Amino acid sequence: MTLTLSTPAFAAGLLLSLSLIMAIGPQNAHVLRMGLQRQHVGLTVAVCVLADLALIALGVLGLAQLGGLSDQLHGALVGAGVVFLLIYGGLAFRRAWRPPLAAAGSVGTLAPLALAPASPPAAVPISRLQAVLAALAFSWLNPHAWLDTAVLIGSASLAWGAAGPDFGLGAATASLLWFLLLGGAAFWLGQRLHSLRLWRALDGVVALMMWGMAGLLLHSLF
Repeated sequence: MTLTLSTPAFAAGLLLSLSLIMAIGPQNAHVLRMGLQRQHVGLTVAVCVLADLALIALGVLGLAQLGGLSDQLHGALVGAGVVFLLIYGGLAFRRAWRPPLAAAGSVGTLAPLALAPASPPAAVPISRLQAVLAALAFSWLNPHAWLDTAVLIGSASLAWGAAGPDFGLGAATASLLWFLLLGGAAFWLGQRLHSLRLWRALDGVVALMMWGMAGLLLHSLF
């Protein structure tokens, strides 16, 4: 039995996934900060890629075959995504407005894992386990990621019929390429960025992006 790859389906999945993943979301912002801080960059990238792969597989092989989500569950995910993005944006804005003491070189507590990303460059180093848990939290505890990765990509794969798995493979490839590029670029820049003003500007941009995405999600409910 010969296995063949549907190039159009693969390319469509690749392009759709790239269009969704390239926006500055919590997961991307976390990878960016870990890269700039040069903390467990490869591990963080690997966990994010595998987490996205699991969500894409769930969408293409699971949710899509069930015909998608009910309106009630979809609305609940959107509402939870809005809350998540508002909270994350608020945390980023707080760091931009009033940087943590760790930025001045003081000794702080261990970096939080759930919603708050690592502090600026002088933060206390985190363990490999903390890095894994943080990457999983940003990948799986964000309802917006479920909507984009599992629901939207899974639903789009239905249009390709038997080539749906090839569509999913293209989407997974896009995730791999993007996170490798983002992590590598952030690590390279992290060796050159030592200005607290730049870190505050980054957090300010992230806050605005998160609030903007929350507004778009909320608007989609009406």
